[in-house]
Amino acid sequence: MKGVAKMSRKADSGTGALTASGMQGIDLRIMKRLLKFMQDAQLTELDIEMEGVKVRLRKGTSSEASPAPVAMPAMAPMLPLPVARVAGPVAAAPATTAAAAPVAAALPADAPAPVAHAGPVIKSPMVGTFYRAPSPTSPPFVNAGDVVKEGQTLCLIEAMKLMNEIKAERAGKITKIMVENGHPVEFDQVLFELEAA
Repeated sequence: MKGVAKMSRKADSGTGALTASGMQGIDLRIMKRLLKFMQDAQLTELDIEMEGVKVRLRKGTSSEASPAPVAMPAMAPMLPLPVARVAGPVAAAPATTAAAAPVAAALPADAPAPVAHAGPVIKSPMVGTFYRAPSPTSPPFVNAGDVVKEGQTLCLIEAMKLMNEIKAERAGKITKIMVENGHPVEFDQVLFELEAA
């Protein structure tokens, strides 16, 4: 572990201790303890100020202390790819380089088309875990067939240990609940199908 520490300490001027040549007020025993501290803490640099005297201790040469900046290569933008569910064993796909194969070739020809919904839908505004009720022993917020009003709580999505209430964006009748309780959801995933009221 390499690091840098900065310390400030008032030296005891009444000790009559030996001082380093050219450094009035800096005790050699303190300097030795600082060097031992640097070694024990695996520090590469230590700044200290004592009675107005600033000292910087640095391990290694000046080229080691400040390495030259390294340029990082630019990354190509990542495109989301649909995930196909396969019922049987999966065969290994032939290896291709990302630069040689266009993105369209990476999409399977038999990928399912987006599902058309009969009415309006409520989508997840975030990635997280879907919960139908506020606690495992409580009844669900809503069930299929319930009529909901705009602003009514429909479910919870847990994201980063925070429970987020998902409210109805419009009034309507819930025709289908698309996610099982306790299952993960993705951003923009359909949670509920509604029938317009």
